[in-house]
Amino acid sequence: MSIAAAKSGTAEKSSGAGKPRLVMKFGGTSVANMDRVRNVARHVARERAAGYDVAVVVSAMSGKTNELVAWCQDAAKVYSPREYDVVVSSGEQVTAGLLAMTLMGQAIPARSWLGWQIPIRTSDAHGAARIEDIDGAPLAEGFARGEVAVVAGFQGLAGDGITTLGRGGSDTSAVAIAAAIGAERCDIYTDVDGVYTTDPRIVPKARRLDRIAFEEMLEMASLGAKVLQVRSVELAMTHKVKTFVRSSFDDPDAPQPGTLMCDEEDIVEQPIVTGIAFARDEAQITLKRVADRPGVAAAIFLPLAEANINVDMIVQVASDDGAATDMTFTVPGAEFERAKAILTRTQSEIGFASLHGARDVVKISAIGVGMRSHAGVAAKAFKALADKGINIRAITTSEIKFSVLIDEAYAELAVRTLHSLYGLDQV
Repeated sequence: MSIAAAKSGTAEKSSGAGKPRLVMKFGGTSVANMDRVRNVARHVARERAAGYDVAVVVSAMSGKTNELVAWCQDAAKVYSPREYDVVVSSGEQVTAGLLAMTLMGQAIPARSWLGWQIPIRTSDAHGAARIEDIDGAPLAEGFARGEVAVVAGFQGLAGDGITTLGRGGSDTSAVAIAAAIGAERCDIYTDVDGVYTTDPRIVPKARRLDRIAFEEMLEMASLGAKVLQVRSVELAMTHKVKTFVRSSFDDPDAPQPGTLMCDEEDIVEQPIVTGIAFARDEAQITLKRVADRPGVAAAIFLPLAEANINVDMIVQVASDDGAATDMTFTVPGAEFERAKAILTRTQSEIGFASLHGARDVVKISAIGVGMRSHAGVAAKAFKALADKGINIRAITTSEIKFSVLIDEAYAELAVRTLHSLYGLDQV
């Protein structure tokens, strides 16, 4: 049964005499110790008392996944993706069991579920699996018994082996489960009280957004905002899952509403620019004097794609004689050395004179669906940055965003400049 089919099937069960369903997801900092776990149980108790059947998706305790990864690296020089997933998925199992026991200690019936027990079927890409299928029926049967379902996030099942969904994968687990059980909404609890116009640590005047369109959140998540995993936003948009970003550190008896992620049509007044995102983990690669001939771009980018290295911000500058071109593009900082090694190996096939790279760069992006109907939005930014003496290395644009690559030393100045330029400062 696909997610969509499970949603329609279980949605019927949640209508009529049945209770509405709610998915609550709690990240690592929200369950960092037993006091935090008990606080999570209070949030769950509140929603259950409000009349919901509740499924809770939990991450590993803060720092636990990093510890498990380090153990894997220390265990053997031979890397086994299958066994890696067995180890790193165990952190969520611990949290799920502890929260279920805590709820039962408060006289709330609860049961923990691992990904393979539901099951959450995924692709077989260990460490970066994608959810393919969820049967919501087992959770629905638990609701019928009056149980809170406590689900270990981040993990799934491919064939007969455990898989994991990549860092932040518990967000994806939560949204997918919400779709599968026909939940009224999905609340993602984090260590912040919503989605802000930019990072408040960089711009103290940043504002919390009451609502943000799915498309805008997708761009912000992919361009550096760390609030939600990109895949979770994609699933929420595809399956129309009403999703809130909220703080687990609110008083459980007086929680704040957070930020609602919804369709563009559900936002009455849409600003031109909704937020400013930035990503420091970027690296720039320039290939000098690349032969200007058909197929050369494929020769450069296909080997990188086959190695699962994402490429962004491609800029091509042809020489005066038309015989050669300089090709500049960005890759994730963590993939910089691997990308250089691949390109160096294929230098003779590509036909370039030299390779130059830089790690001291940052990508700054402005996002807003209002850009669709307004001209000159990016041009204003280019002038404002120039007035601050900030040089732009590369530019990319789309319907609802533009990004610039600049020297890392100017990152905070650029973010503050654009945040003020588009009237996003608190008043």
